[in-house]
Amino acid sequence: MLGLPDGIRACLFDMDGVLTRTATVHMAAWKRTFDEFLRARDPQAAEFTQLDYNRFVDGKPRADGVRDFLASRGITLPEGTPDDGPETPTVHGVGRRKNVLLLRELEEHGVEVYPGSMRYLEAARAAGLATAVVTASANGDQVVAAGGFGHLLDARVDGVVAAREGLRGKPAPDTFLAGARALGVEPAQAVVFEDALSGVAAGRAGEFGYVVGVDRVGQADALRENGADVVVEDLADLIGPEPIGDQPTTEESQ
Repeated sequence: MLGLPDGIRACLFDMDGVLTRTATVHMAAWKRTFDEFLRARDPQAAEFTQLDYNRFVDGKPRADGVRDFLASRGITLPEGTPDDGPETPTVHGVGRRKNVLLLRELEEHGVEVYPGSMRYLEAARAAGLATAVVTASANGDQVVAAGGFGHLLDARVDGVVAAREGLRGKPAPDTFLAGARALGVEPAQAVVFEDALSGVAAGRAGEFGYVVGVDRVGQADALRENGADVVVEDLADLIGPEPIGDQPTTEESQ
């Protein structure tokens, strides 16, 4: 019924781009942050693109995203500290600027969830599977609360938890492994749902029982290449169309 192999006992969902539409909000905040930063250094610098987001930023902890994207442009900044302000020219300062813009967007526009993902989450719970959200976002608690689906989750591993426990970010499997531990299952008994290339790579590196790639931006082949066992455009694709009204009995349909 859920499109999963036998033996799966738990579901580990990435949040941005899988359960919520906040991936587009993240992309917009990153783009404004990096474009302003790059233009201040070189008015002719090429702008930050969707491909840059997919390759270097999506699914990663904020500081890793800053570091990896700037490295792709040959730029190295001092690390700084988590207390750096949003105008500080450090890795943490650039990350803080992005977060200020993200929170402003969330405050103005709220959080939109994917209806198909909510259907799937509800179906997984009804089937008796344990569920957790695993996200690099340090705002995981706020987004889950704003999205109104906290009651469908048994555990949450986000950027705050990762920092507290010293977990490496995706593509390392640490946060997904922590999610499995929180649900009391072995990795082989859990399925990872991810839209980010780094996320499916983390699912494969952690030797999870199944990795579902969610293709929101036309990167199905890349998701498979990075470790997805199957790729869908929406989680509802795994359970088929939603029934419309009462279905006729065999007698009625004859």
